[in-house]
Amino acid sequence: MLPNKGSLKKKISDLKCANKANNISIFQKNQLILMQKKLNFVKIKKTRQKNKIGCHFWLILSGAVIGFLNGFFGGGGGMVCVPILEKVLHLDSKRSHATAIAVILPLSIISAFIYVINGYIESVSLLTVGLGFVLGGIVGAFALKFLPPKAIRIIFAIIMFIGGLKLIL
Repeated sequence: MLPNKGSLKKKISDLKCANKANNISIFQKNQLILMQKKLNFVKIKKTRQKNKIGCHFWLILSGAVIGFLNGFFGGGGGMVCVPILEKVLHLDSKRSHATAIAVILPLSIISAFIYVINGYIESVSLLTVGLGFVLGGIVGAFALKFLPPKAIRIIFAIIMFIGGLKLIL
C-alpha cells in the first residue's frame, strides 16, 4: 500500500528543516531521500493510472472506428489501424503492421460472412482474387521481416497517398 501523500510531505518538510539546521544524521538524510522518491512514485503512479484510462478509452474508440471502416468498405481498416497503433501505443512500424493484420483478420472474416449472406460476393472473383491475396500476403509478410522500419513507413505512406488520389480522381 502506498503511503499517504500528506504524511510524506510533512515528514519530508520536517527532515528538510533539520537538514538546513545541520541537525540531521546520515540515517535521516537517507530516510529523506527515500521519502522523496516515494512521493515522486505516488505522483507518477497516479499520473500513469489517469493516462491508462484515457489511453484505453481512445483505443476502444479507435477500434470501433476501424471496425466500422472495415465493415462499411469491406476492408481498409488497416490503413487507419497502423497509424493509430504507431501514435497511441507507440509501436514500431513492423509491430504496427503485424498487429493491424491480426486485428483486421477477424473483422474481415465477419464482414465477408455478412456480405455472403446478403449476396454481394461473386464466387469466381472470390477464388481468383483470393488466391492472389493469399500469395501477396505471404510475400508481404516475409518482406516485412527484412525491410527496415523507415522503408516500411515510406512504402505505406506512398500507397496511402496513391490510394487517396485514386479515390479523389
